[in-house]
Amino acid sequence: MTAPSVPGVGTGRLLARTAAAEWTRLWTVRATWWCLAAAAVTTAGIDAVVGAEAAADPPSGSGAWAAVAVPVLPAQFALLTLVLLAVTSDHATGGIVPTLQWTPRRGVLLAARTLVPVAVATVLGVAIALAGALAAFAAPHPEITLSWDDGPGVLADVALVLAAGTALAAGLGFLLRSTAGALVAAFLLLLVLPLLLPAVGAGWSAAVAEVLPGSGAAFLLLGGEGPGMTRSSSVAVLLAWAAGALLLGLLRLVRADADR
Repeated sequence: MTAPSVPGVGTGRLLARTAAAEWTRLWTVRATWWCLAAAAVTTAGIDAVVGAEAAADPPSGSGAWAAVAVPVLPAQFALLTLVLLAVTSDHATGGIVPTLQWTPRRGVLLAARTLVPVAVATVLGVAIALAGALAAFAAPHPEITLSWDDGPGVLADVALVLAAGTALAAGLGFLLRSTAGALVAAFLLLLVLPLLLPAVGAGWSAAVAEVLPGSGAAFLLLGGEGPGMTRSSSVAVLLAWAAGALLLGLLRLVRADADR
C-alpha cells in the first residue's frame, strides 16, 4: 500500500516560519542587548562630545547631522558583532545540525538568518544615529542647528552603510563559520586596510583602497572625501562586497558539511 503523499511547504511560508524563529532566537540572547547597548553608548557619547566641543568653539553654520557620521564608523562594529553571533553561534555549539533538521532548505536558512539580524541592526543603527544627532543638538550651544531637511539624506546613507556592512559580515560568518575570524576579516576590510593602504603611497595601494568596502562607507558618511571615488562607485563597492560575501557563504553552506 502506497503511503499518502504529503504536500510540501511552500518556500515563502517556510521562509516566514524560519524568519520568525530567527527573530525569537535573536532577542532571547543577552549578547544582542549588549551589542545594541555598546552601539548606543558609542554613538550618543561621541555625538555629545562633539556637541560640547562645538559649544566651546562653534564652527560657523555647523549642523548636528554632521556629527552623525563620525561615531557610526566605530559603532557599526558592535552591530557587526550582533549579526556575526546570530550567524556563527550555531557552528560553535554544534546547534547547526538540529537547525538544518528543522529547516533542511539551506538557502532558506541563509536568507532568514541574514535578513532578520541585518534588518534589526540597520533599523536600530539608524535610530541610534538619530538619537546621536539629537544628543549633539541638545548640548549647551546656540549655534549648532538641526535641520530636518538634511536628516533623510544623512540617515539614508547611514542605513545603506549599515545594511551593506552587516550583510558583508553575515556572508563572512557563513563562509568562515567563526565569530573571531569573520570579525577580524570585517575589521580589516572596513577599517584597517582602507586607512593603511593610501598611506603606502603607491599607485596600486590607492587603487586597491578605493574598491574596499570601508572606503565606500567612509566616502558616503564623511561627505565625499576620497580622491578617485564617486557616490555611485561607493554604493556599487558596498553592494558588490555584500553580495559577493553572501554568495560565497551560500556556496559553502550548500556544498560543505554544516558542522565542519
